[in-house]
Amino acid sequence: MHQNGLYPYLLDPKLTQQIWGGDELVRVYGKRGDPNAKLGESWECWDTDRVLNGDLAGSTVADLRVRLASELLGNIDASRIFPVLTKIITAHDWLSVQVHPDDAYAQRVEHQPFGKTECWYVLDAQPKAQIVYGWNRDTSRAEYERRVADGTLGELLRYIELKKGDTVYIPHGMVHAIGPGLTIFETQQASDLTYRMFDYNRLGIDGKPRELHVEKAADVLDYTATTGGTLAQIDYNFEGLDRTALIADEHFVVERIVATGEPASMETQARPLIIMSLDASLDVAIGESSVTLRPYQTTLVPAGCRWCTVRAESSGRAPFMFVTPPERRTELPSRLIAAGVAQDRIDAFMEQF
Repeated sequence: MHQNGLYPYLLDPKLTQQIWGGDELVRVYGKRGDPNAKLGESWECWDTDRVLNGDLAGSTVADLRVRLASELLGNIDASRIFPVLTKIITAHDWLSVQVHPDDAYAQRVEHQPFGKTECWYVLDAQPKAQIVYGWNRDTSRAEYERRVADGTLGELLRYIELKKGDTVYIPHGMVHAIGPGLTIFETQQASDLTYRMFDYNRLGIDGKPRELHVEKAADVLDYTATTGGTLAQIDYNFEGLDRTALIADEHFVVERIVATGEPASMETQARPLIIMSLDASLDVAIGESSVTLRPYQTTLVPAGCRWCTVRAESSGRAPFMFVTPPERRTELPSRLIAAGVAQDRIDAFMEQF
């Protein structure tokens, strides 16, 4: 019996069929699904994902919220949906050109608790793979609506190339789209609110045109020209682990960390921890309870555990993605300061969000 039901929960991800999907989620990333289906997304940590291991096997993350409350979430509101959604996305074709609302619009118009800000870490990229990222010049609602109507919206879109290891930040209001040849680890607010502006006149899985949301998109778009693209990252060592700081938004912190054969302990800081192994097996332990993550599996570590220990299953190195829900924006900078990172580099990193 796991004391108080607290142990690392191995999650069974939700797979979604998409017209732009393929077979990589099964063939390369080891997901349990039909390799002949067009699978586009694996929802790695989501409120309806079920636990596969231990005493609470069969429970959803939502069930854990009700049962464990602060022991799972710390001071995050247990009555609301788990606040972060992580995904693996594989694209064989362009995703729709889209935008997401902020929390206020989601609450006022959609009667949902969260809008959507998200970020992408590129797990794999074919040469010259691209995304849509913002506008190539300032525009306006009137011009946007006219160009949607006459089919010339593409003339305003800004395209950038991505490579493996790049990180991109997509705040609410940013027009964006993932292009073919990209596999993305996405971290986002727990919302499925997506306003499609253009979908290439395609038919959906059901054989019907997918719904567009031109007016709602117009309400929430940021119409100013976009600069930049991929983010600066910071490599540092903390708690005996080589880490790369990727994202420090008010909604989530995302890092890439490398475990070795030597066990290393990580403090939860009263937050649940989301850990997804990358291309090597990873052991995650809480006291006497442990789980071995095969490549691209995800575990959720409850906040009440205080500490967890990570170790590469073999004597080599095991990289993993590490996500924490909303934390004080000072916590990551404090770790960076403790690791000896210069203050000007920390300031420049944080100003990206």
